[in-house]
Amino acid sequence: MNDVEYRTHMSLWSMLAAPLLASNDMHTITPETLAILTNRDVIAIDQDELGKPGHGISKDGDREVWTRQLAGGDWAIALFNRGDQPAEMGVTPKDLGIARFAKMRDLWQHATVEPSPRFSAQVPAHGVVMLRVTPGK
Repeated sequence: MNDVEYRTHMSLWSMLAAPLLASNDMHTITPETLAILTNRDVIAIDQDELGKPGHGISKDGDREVWTRQLAGGDWAIALFNRGDQPAEMGVTPKDLGIARFAKMRDLWQHATVEPSPRFSAQVPAHGVVMLRVTPGK
């Protein structure tokens, strides 16, 4: 797999609240792989105390949107592109059953995202965009 696919793999584990296991040789691990395995934002999703696994809320061909309810009212969102080409993907607050996005953070880019009525992103082939959102009223 390549680094994009490794991020997707780690994201799926985290959305499912799966145990995180790694069998890498620490003497030969690349900096990119180490960064994937130690991403605190993504690990926090996996280990969220609510323990409720995520699920798919939509599927359109190779594009899937997954959500996971988190303790304290936040949500994790993962836009998965299983296809061989980049794809524009999006999600709205209505898709989660909430009024609006008050705060948004891209967990792989380690960046705050400006909340909008519809979040959309270009998702790489075999890739993921993973967000943590706080709902607003």
